[in-house]
Amino acid sequence: MPREQKTKRLLIVDDEQDLLNLLKKVLSKKCACEISLTTSSLNALEIVKEWKPDVVLTDIIMPDMDGLQLLQSISAIDPTISTIIMTGYGTIEIAVRALKEGAYDFFEKPFENEEISRVVSRALERTNLLRENILLQQRLTDSNERTGFIGHSPPLQRAIDLLTRLGQSDATVLIRGESGTGKEVAARTVHDRSKRSGKKMITINCPALPEHILESELFGYCKGAFTGADRDKAGLFLEAEGSTIFLDEIADIPLSIQTKLLRVLQEKEIQPLGQTKTFKIDARVLAATNQDLETKMSKGEFREDLYYRLNVMTITMPTLAEIRDDIPLLAQHFLNKYAQEYERPGMEFTPDALQCLMRRQWKGNVRQLQSLINRAVLLSESQKITPYELTSFEDTGIEEESSTQIPDCIYGLSYREAKEKVLAPFACSYLNRCLANSKGNVSAAAKFSGMERQAFQRLMRRYQIDANTFRTA
Repeated sequence: MPREQKTKRLLIVDDEQDLLNLLKKVLSKKCACEISLTTSSLNALEIVKEWKPDVVLTDIIMPDMDGLQLLQSISAIDPTISTIIMTGYGTIEIAVRALKEGAYDFFEKPFENEEISRVVSRALERTNLLRENILLQQRLTDSNERTGFIGHSPPLQRAIDLLTRLGQSDATVLIRGESGTGKEVAARTVHDRSKRSGKKMITINCPALPEHILESELFGYCKGAFTGADRDKAGLFLEAEGSTIFLDEIADIPLSIQTKLLRVLQEKEIQPLGQTKTFKIDARVLAATNQDLETKMSKGEFREDLYYRLNVMTITMPTLAEIRDDIPLLAQHFLNKYAQEYERPGMEFTPDALQCLMRRQWKGNVRQLQSLINRAVLLSESQKITPYELTSFEDTGIEEESSTQIPDCIYGLSYREAKEKVLAPFACSYLNRCLANSKGNVSAAAKFSGMERQAFQRLMRRYQIDANTFRTA
């Protein structure tokens, strides 16, 4: 059962009581967590079962059970607990073995207070991310998959509630929002909640067709209306009889077609090309755009009367930045989808990968996130998606800030802050690549980069990079 309180918990295990007291004094202030102490490994296991700590910091040489055995027992009880090993002189080889068996990190005594505080803080955060990742699967089953949306954030829930209410009416709806925010999914939600849901919704991407073809597709034509019209053709409005027609990117339709569309909305009738009479229709119109219709009206590129006919009811879909809390859930959904599609069962994100996704700017919104996960699943050589996969397989066609570009926003920062903002993406990418090449071996990665191990580790801590995420089982 999950505990009600959210305070993070740290268990420290060592047979030296003075060291326990010192560590508690240091870490309680630096890491803002509850701390439990014990001099017995066997007692530590009971504390793990009852108290459920987030992190265990343990000595490797203990009288009743050594640190390796304790590590294995803790992993069996709760594999999300991050275990940090403390080791004395002459036991480094055992500590390295502990890393291979799943320890988060190790320290050689004596150690610096600041350094161990940073690692414990990172371990606390890692455990939290691991547990959130596990809960994603459970949350997916409770998400709004029945509407096509994945997420629980308040902005998304408000949009879904409004779409559901709009579905109960027969009003024309204009769906606005940036590219990639799910406007077509929104249209399907409205249709599926309507009395017309028993029939297929008709969708057309307006700018995808030339003007003369778009007109004939929408309104139909009769035989002989133009060269090549060798038979009568019912248009999409007639095909949508009793159902819904969704006009995507409505801002791009030519003025001549805007005039005919206005008549459809006003009179509920169409006139096919080459036909002298009109036909009554019963089709609900939903439209979507990512453009500024008000600006297009001011330029004479969009009819004002059509705008008001379309704008009976309006909804603006939230950007991914506005529903950032839903990113882990969306990412897990796409991971499941493409792992199944490419027959790659067992794929999962590392905690650092989810952090990477949360920190990114998503100019392409959910569609960009989906594309990135698609590539990562397809091209990853292992079962784990790490920050390396999320940066190495990036689509250079996506318009976003890269490590080789200097964003204008940094000129409002101090030199030190601006320098860090520009260098951080390069440093993260470089360290990730070195660790990926060495399969998580920090010494090998440091040697390859021409750095001392300690200097390399300092950079890893600074940019919150965990070597464990690059190690293969």
